[in-house]
Amino acid sequence: MSIDHPAIEAARERIRAEYLRDHRPPSSVRGLHHVALLCSDVETTIAFYQDLLEFPLTEIVENRDYRGSNHFFFDVGNGNLLAFFDFPGLDVGPYREVLGGLHHIALSVDPATWERLRGKLEAAGVPHQIESGASIYFRDPDGTRLELLADPLGEMYGSHVL
Repeated sequence: MSIDHPAIEAARERIRAEYLRDHRPPSSVRGLHHVALLCSDVETTIAFYQDLLEFPLTEIVENRDYRGSNHFFFDVGNGNLLAFFDFPGLDVGPYREVLGGLHHIALSVDPATWERLRGKLEAAGVPHQIESGASIYFRDPDGTRLELLADPLGEMYGSHVL
């Protein structure tokens, strides 16, 4: 399959010119309340996110849409939550990246925390990949891809994206 990179770059510039505004109006939302993911085992997920990654568990309740299922939340800073559901008795299969599905979740951490968590991932034997000296990519126990980014919120590799 041949990719026409000049055509893609031209389309990107056209889209940028057409849709990026000099004066950006405020968003209609207050912020991201939570991202909800699926997990196969509640305690394994809590151990990974709370103990390894240091995201405090804030609550666990029954999922209102599926009796016996748990809905639980982790604090990922700045008033944002990462949530999970388990679905006991429902074979949801393994994680898959599909069109329209999740590619990865990028989480901003300060450089000292980035180094500490990199060390914890290595000590725990979690396979990971470091990119540009600021991103660590790895997967959670169910295969969800995560990125720890040592850039401030609203910045990416030295560029302001917000």
